[in-house]
Amino acid sequence: MATTLVLSPARTSRALRAHKAPALRHLGPNWYASVMGTAIVANAGATLPYQLPGQRVACQLVWALSAAVLAALLTARAGHWLHHRDQARAHLLDPAVAPFYGCLSMALLAVGGGTLIVGKDLIGTGAAVAVDAVLFTAGTAIGLVMAVAVPYLMVVRHKVEPGQATPVWLLPLVSPMVSAATGPLLIPHLPAGQPREALLLACYAMFGISLLATLLMLPLIFGRLLVGGPLPLVLTPTLFLVLGPLGQSTTAVNQLADVAPQSIDGAYADALGAFAVVYGVPVMGFALLWLALAVAMLVRAARGGMGFAMTWWALTFPVGTCVTGAAGLARHTGLTAFAWLAAVLFLALLTAWLLATAHTLRGLLSGRLLAGQGIPVRGDSTSS
Repeated sequence: MATTLVLSPARTSRALRAHKAPALRHLGPNWYASVMGTAIVANAGATLPYQLPGQRVACQLVWALSAAVLAALLTARAGHWLHHRDQARAHLLDPAVAPFYGCLSMALLAVGGGTLIVGKDLIGTGAAVAVDAVLFTAGTAIGLVMAVAVPYLMVVRHKVEPGQATPVWLLPLVSPMVSAATGPLLIPHLPAGQPREALLLACYAMFGISLLATLLMLPLIFGRLLVGGPLPLVLTPTLFLVLGPLGQSTTAVNQLADVAPQSIDGAYADALGAFAVVYGVPVMGFALLWLALAVAMLVRAARGGMGFAMTWWALTFPVGTCVTGAAGLARHTGLTAFAWLAAVLFLALLTAWLLATAHTLRGLLSGRLLAGQGIPVRGDSTSS
């Protein structure tokens, strides 16, 4: 006697979608970190105090690559949501994956900022302003939504335990800080008067949103390390994510101080210029302290057998924000020490980017990274 299995129309539809675009099923939001890490190489390299022959051309090529990867990922992620909605919803409900939704915002903002920094050499200033305006607006809106939505989900839907705290939790909270750091690039292209002042103060507001939220989260992360011990090997590179809000906030106050004189009353502009140094120097000092700790933990993990995972991209964008932060301090203090610091950190950024890019390409060609091994899972104690 044969048994007939009858599927409801809804289940049939889901089953058919699951068989479409199977390579996209495990393409999570963490992939946007590769766009961020690539764009910051171009942005940081073009703003270094020291410039070598051909350096700007190389930065233009890297920016173009980041823009192409962003376009490809936006298309692929749209296919992911279209054909694998169950997996997309599962990502949102997983506390280990949901914070990566902040990477979409930062990818848009990083590429948009790079469009005005180096992309204008290729497409013209007018087109660059238009592209950055669109990407900045979209990235800022998404970042503000994720800065609320992800913590909300963590409170009401995710079952989070103290031992699960990782620097990944910072990702949705850093997005507004990236807006604060890239917004000043658009200010000179706005009409003088209230439009410029409004964007300037909006950037400072987003600086405050991200900074205060980060200060609430950092004790949980550091406490987890002290009480729970080292992170699993696959998550060890995420320790560098703490550098993101530190370097990006230093970059933001220096970028905002650059455009303050043309945006706000002179007395306030002078105060904001002083604030860039008074805030930036001690924060950069703490960033270097954390960098030393993160490097020590990374060396320990490497000796323990840590292999490649997409978490290696955490070694790029956060370090890049420290490069731009140090370059900003070099401009406002005139100290050669900060210029050299920016150069040394850029070499570290470039090395990390080359390694992450090479391993990612190898993982894509082998199919391993698209087979569900791109996102770390809770409790994973090995590298993927």
